[in-house]
Amino acid sequence: MSRRRNCDKPTECRIENKTLSVNPHTIPNDQIQAAAALLRAGETVAFPTETVYGLGADASNPLAVRKIFEIKGRPVYHPLIVHIAATSQLPAWARNIPDAAWRLADAFWPGPLTLILQRSSQVPNEVTGGQDTVGLRVPDHPIATALLHAFGGGIAAPSANRFGQVSPTTAQHVHDKLGSRVGMLLDGGPCRIGVESTIVSLAHGEAVLLRPGGLSIEAIENTLNKKILLAQATASKVRASGLLDLHYAPTTPIEIHPADELWRRAHQLAKLGHKVAILKLSDDNKCINSNGITCFQMPLLADEYGRDLYATLHRIDHASFDHILAETPPVTQEWVAINDRIRRAAHSGHS
Repeated sequence: MSRRRNCDKPTECRIENKTLSVNPHTIPNDQIQAAAALLRAGETVAFPTETVYGLGADASNPLAVRKIFEIKGRPVYHPLIVHIAATSQLPAWARNIPDAAWRLADAFWPGPLTLILQRSSQVPNEVTGGQDTVGLRVPDHPIATALLHAFGGGIAAPSANRFGQVSPTTAQHVHDKLGSRVGMLLDGGPCRIGVESTIVSLAHGEAVLLRPGGLSIEAIENTLNKKILLAQATASKVRASGLLDLHYAPTTPIEIHPADELWRRAHQLAKLGHKVAILKLSDDNKCINSNGITCFQMPLLADEYGRDLYATLHRIDHASFDHILAETPPVTQEWVAINDRIRRAAHSGHS
């Protein structure tokens, strides 16, 4: 029997003993206050940001933070990102904050940028994976903002999914993967960006890009008026969220192929009796379904592709395909984050 019943009212429904708020435009303040109270009590709350849904806990409470790792099946050495309500809260969580960090925060917070800085003494080891650095960001979503202000502290929140799997961009994705293990789930509708935040380390002097994401590298460089370094080109040992080779992976194995090889591989698999999903990008009017092959025409613009990617992968997983074949995205600056996510998703060893 399903744990979720249909909800006729726009405020909330119950998942066993859990609360699911629905219709993001009518979430009342008492629901935000209830979520904040759960966080103060050491429980978890899943909530929307502009990037993906996060699984949050009180970042200053080690026991609460451990629940995140237990629910996700996340390795304890893998650090979390702390979400804060405003740039003015930076000194409570970080020390030796360089001028470049303030400039980036002023330019892009709230927004999809995570800064890695030297951590303050109040940050628990559970949040940082034992490192001397911490990831911080101010999310750009009204529900996340309201929750952070009501709670009054930092919320440690990785993506609200099982570790290494496709990130959730709707509340339904969270419920499907984590169910009643989450203390409360706030529904803010589909995420506006759909790809995780860009992570930049400023912990040891120079700005180093650790993970491309929802904020472009060009925008960061224009603000700093200098090129930022790539982690691969430095001796940086900083660990951060979403940097493992296998990450963002659907249950269905995924392969990446250029357009001219895509259909040949699809037909090869279909002849073996496999059910194949194609993520097609090129606009050549060939997105047709045939025996054993279902074609998903993906957007031609990088930001739209990013917004649709995880939702499409969730749909494919639910439809029980045997293989996903993704057309190789362009290698231009706008597509850096998409290429990163697709490459990691395909690193599962299935293919």
